[in-house]
Amino acid sequence: MGKGSYKKLQGSQNFRQRLILSTLSATPIIIKDIRANDMFPGLRLHEVSLLRLLEKISDDCVVKINETGTMVQYKPGTLMGGRHLVHYCGESRAIGYFLEPLLVLGLFSKKPLSIRLKGITNDSKDPSVDTFRSTTLPLLKQFGVPSEGLELKIESRGAPPHGGGDVLLSVPNIQTLTAVTWIDEGMVKRIRGVTFSTRVSSQFENTMIHAARGIFNHLLPDVHIFTDHKAGPQAGNSPGYGISLVAETTSGCFISADTAVSHARVEDGGVEDEKAELMSPEDVGEQIASVLLQEIEQGGVVDTTHQGLLFLLCALCGQDVSKIRVGKLIPHGIEVLRLIKDFLGVKFVIKPDPSTGTVILKCVGSGLKNLSRKSS
Repeated sequence: MGKGSYKKLQGSQNFRQRLILSTLSATPIIIKDIRANDMFPGLRLHEVSLLRLLEKISDDCVVKINETGTMVQYKPGTLMGGRHLVHYCGESRAIGYFLEPLLVLGLFSKKPLSIRLKGITNDSKDPSVDTFRSTTLPLLKQFGVPSEGLELKIESRGAPPHGGGDVLLSVPNIQTLTAVTWIDEGMVKRIRGVTFSTRVSSQFENTMIHAARGIFNHLLPDVHIFTDHKAGPQAGNSPGYGISLVAETTSGCFISADTAVSHARVEDGGVEDEKAELMSPEDVGEQIASVLLQEIEQGGVVDTTHQGLLFLLCALCGQDVSKIRVGKLIPHGIEVLRLIKDFLGVKFVIKPDPSTGTVILKCVGSGLKNLSRKSS
């Protein structure tokens, strides 16, 4: 493999999507100038951790990082999957950061994937493990991924800054994804949710539920929010609390929003201040209920956090037309569309629907097949 056949990319943006697409399209990449002008240049801890994770689930994958961490050479290997794998995600990003790449790559592995991830389960930056369970996994089923062998178990919670969470992810391997026509978002028929609290009073959860329900009860009767108070070893190493909500529609869409409150990680704010004022449980409940209503108002079959993943799944489908409706295109979604065109050669036709303020996208899938999976 000559040096010339590496695809050259720059900067630190969309690091995960670049690695996913590089792996699935078997395109080796070199990424240069990673935060070259920052005070702390180079890869962050979670990005190195993601590269190590890819090495764990692949065979013959080659990762080279230069001394300053500002350049990465990545040559994808064969996706193997495997059972009883364990990965420590670190404390600079939550487990949610690692789940999306694992889900997509796990589908195209040689063997089904089952992996234990340790670290932070809920924070305010990445989608929580609850959202993955309630919203992301059902999204995969739309594309023909079987429910059997697709699950996420939350064994213990971990809030920032010191984590301590533990989840078990299982992903089945498939031959190919099925194209979708998914443009009817339906009407919201029920709202479900779960609150969590670790190393704080369980009363915090009731306060969040009461505040969120105060907003939803005017709008629909079917609202159930469950509590998940963890104690002892299952509560991780730091105090924290939060809520994850999901609206289910009559046409089988799941729209979610979540947040968590905890003390800042050291690298976020420089000095860790244990006495810093945290948002009150009441405000958390009200705020996230409002965020969910905004997501629903935008329209579309997924919420904004799932846009990029939805586009990626459409592009990886068999060579058939997929047609989907989303709310306003977010910058991340647009970047993912560009990367898909770059790596897979799949172009989306984008047509705004002025009457609803939504956007309809169409594409013909790349026809990616899982050749390493033994056909049954």
